[in-house]
Amino acid sequence: MSTLAQFLDPANVSLKICGVTLPDDAHQLIEHKVDALGVNFWPQSKRHLPWENAGWLRQLKGRILRVGVFVNQPVLPAELYGQDLIDVVQLHGDESPEEAAIYRNNGIPFIKAIGVNTIADLERAADFGASAILLDAPAPGTYGGTGHTFDWTQAIRFKQQHPDIPVILAGGIGPGNAVMAVHTVRPAALDVASGAEFEPGIKDIDKVTAIQAAL
Repeated sequence: MSTLAQFLDPANVSLKICGVTLPDDAHQLIEHKVDALGVNFWPQSKRHLPWENAGWLRQLKGRILRVGVFVNQPVLPAELYGQDLIDVVQLHGDESPEEAAIYRNNGIPFIKAIGVNTIADLERAADFGASAILLDAPAPGTYGGTGHTFDWTQAIRFKQQHPDIPVILAGGIGPGNAVMAVHTVRPAALDVASGAEFEPGIKDIDKVTAIQAAL
C-alpha cells in the first residue's frame, strides 16, 4: 500500500484515480498498483457514492490509499474517517483555513483542493496546513470534474513559492497529456477522474495503465 507519505514523496509522481463508485473498479486499481483512489461523498457530484453504501471501502484498508472527497460538508469527513472508511480527507469546496483547523487539531490528514484562475487564488493556500494542496481547474458551483486543464504556470509558480508543500495536479488530465503534466509541473501526484473512465464513475483500466506509463 502507498501510505500518505509515500504518495506525496516528490521523488516519484504518484497516481490517484478519483470518482470511484464500484468495488470492482477499486479492486482493479489495486491489482494495477495505483497509489490512491478517491471517493466522492458530495451528493451533487456525477460520481457520488452515498456514504451509506461505502462499507466496502473498509475491505481496502492497507491495500490502497483511500481518499474521501467532500464539498462544504463540515461534519461528515471526520465521521467517515472515524469509521475507518477513509485514510485522508479531501476538501473540495469553499472551506477556509479556519474551518480546516478541526482536521489539523484532531490529527486527521487532509488535502485542500483549490480551483486556479490566477495566482491570487492561491494566496491563502499555505494557511491551511494541509498535507498537500490539490490544484484544479476552477469550477464555480460544480466544484471540480470539468475535464478541463488550467494554466499550469500557476502551479509551477506556487511550487516555487512553497517548495515544502506537496502539490497534486488535477483537471483534464488523461493518457494524452499525462506525460506533459509530469514533465511540466513535476507534481507529487496526478489526480485523474474523467480522463480514466468510460462514463462518470465507471473506470477504464486501459486508460489508467496508459497514464501509469507516463509516470
